[in-house]
Amino acid sequence: QVQLVESGGGLVQPGGSLRLSCAASGSIFSIAAMGWYRQAPGKQREWVAFITSGGETNYADSVKGRFTISRDNAKNTVWLLMNSLKPEDTAVYYCNAVRVENYEAYDYWGQGTQVTVSS
Repeated sequence: QVQLVESGGGLVQPGGSLRLSCAASGSIFSIAAMGWYRQAPGKQREWVAFITSGGETNYADSVKGRFTISRDNAKNTVWLLMNSLKPEDTAVYYCNAVRVENYEAYDYWGQGTQVTVSS
């Protein structure tokens, strides 16, 4: 199995930046892809970014050009660099991992880290 722990959230002013990290442990080399999701109070969880084990990335339209996802297999860490932050980016950000074993997929989630964008 895979364990995920997020960190790096906090309070930032509009236009500022934050870097989130997700530390993975367990069967880390069986992870096929990882991503970041976010959920604002009273709203549905939203996909933010995605990265494969080979390093290919995809982004939601709402964050494309502002956020960057990266992965360091040697350090067992996935990063989300968030630039030009807006108040609507305020949410709890969750790290997600998908592990594939014996042709079956397993989904894992971190505990989340709060990001607040406000003056």
